[in-house]
Amino acid sequence: MAASLLRRGASAAGRRRCPAEVLRRLVSSEVAPERAASRAPPEMPPFDHQPRPYTGMAGAEIFEKRKTVLGPSLFHYYQKPLNIVEGKMQYLYDEHGKRYLDCFGGIVTVSCGHCHPDIVNAVVEQTKLLQHTTTIYLHHAIVEFAEALTSKMPGNLKVAYFVNSGTEANELAMLMARLYSGNLSMVALRNAYHGGSAGTIGLTGLQTWKYPIPQGEIHHVMNPDPYRGTFGSDAAAYAKEVEEHITYGSSGRVAGFIAETFQGVGGAVELAPGYLKLAYDIVRKAGGVCIADEVQSGFGRTGSHYWGFQTQGVIPDIVTMAKGIGNGLPLGAVVTTPEIASVLSQKIQFNTFGGNPVCSAGGLAVLKVLDKEKRQAHCADVGAHLVERLKSLQEKHEIIGDVRGRGLMLGVELVTDRKEKTPAKAETIELFEKLKDLGVLVGKGGLHGNVFRIKPPMCFSKDDADFLVDAMDYAMSRL
Repeated sequence: MAASLLRRGASAAGRRRCPAEVLRRLVSSEVAPERAASRAPPEMPPFDHQPRPYTGMAGAEIFEKRKTVLGPSLFHYYQKPLNIVEGKMQYLYDEHGKRYLDCFGGIVTVSCGHCHPDIVNAVVEQTKLLQHTTTIYLHHAIVEFAEALTSKMPGNLKVAYFVNSGTEANELAMLMARLYSGNLSMVALRNAYHGGSAGTIGLTGLQTWKYPIPQGEIHHVMNPDPYRGTFGSDAAAYAKEVEEHITYGSSGRVAGFIAETFQGVGGAVELAPGYLKLAYDIVRKAGGVCIADEVQSGFGRTGSHYWGFQTQGVIPDIVTMAKGIGNGLPLGAVVTTPEIASVLSQKIQFNTFGGNPVCSAGGLAVLKVLDKEKRQAHCADVGAHLVERLKSLQEKHEIIGDVRGRGLMLGVELVTDRKEKTPAKAETIELFEKLKDLGVLVGKGGLHGNVFRIKPPMCFSKDDADFLVDAMDYAMSRL
């Protein structure tokens, strides 16, 4: 840690003495590789946990068997896939006992920390008593969880439906919107990801995730991306395009509009400020309801607010959530108003596993941990520190085109040309491998896979943030 502070201090002093452009020229000069070669790799912060010796199947054997017995569409990270066998808070361990800093949280799913004792205890104790019934019988866990969850919602968002994943949540929300409005057309954003089922593939706006099947009544409007979008941060211009699309591309009446406030798979893109308020007004005038996809940005991860949509000053009609809601449990939810929820009583709407006792007990424990440990405030504090360090790194390395997000919902976009914003595809892959070798696991996103997604468990510390940035600096200096 002391060495890390010294390096950062020296770097800051250097930036005070000379302009950023001069610093970049120094870094890219002929002597830079020699300097880089002489630097020792950064050291991971100490952590008091000893992983158990692993005696299971070796990673190489798992990989070979997986090719035979699991679907071929499964993909993996890294040239040699990691066999992760244990986790504790913000760290993961492979079969050899090597420790890794988890900066991706199981694809933004581990909110409180791997194997958090409070959550493990809640799940184990409930499992000992009753693993499963269904909602055809009564059980206290689902009611207690629903009360705690809806108490976190603004306005009249007071009714919860429990499902097993974010995809299921978005499917259910789309069904609600169509039934309630009496319309069919859904409006979604380009670059969005809302799931991989037959229905939510239509909502998803990335060709890499879409099979050539009927997409349904789905309209994709311009993505209000401040970095790559046609209108930059001009929310009004993007909103006008929504209005024109409804006017010219639909019957004039729509069922609903769905958007992530922070696009996850699309590369940690935060929507242009003020966009959702304008878009929501337009959609509601066209007869539609507004759906906020909080599968990745909810539960205090952004730091400034508990829900991502609150950063835009709006209250949706329907909110979908999953991932961090269960800290790794298969759990999702849809929260809406009593009026919209009532449309599902026209027929039988039922989910065998949704809100089962074990997941409900675990989900309630997650909410309690986030409150008890003040994780929202923690995300704001650590996130601000991390963004500051990442922006300093951006001054040093030309390959960093954009640093964006807030709290612990961040993205670093890599480009080969800042002016043209050319995606640094090959360089991203190389850095991805180098970071893994240094003990840092980050995610990738964006259409071209050139965005590092930094969304760790919310127990991630400033020391972890410093190690992450130092590792990125070390790796980038060796490109």
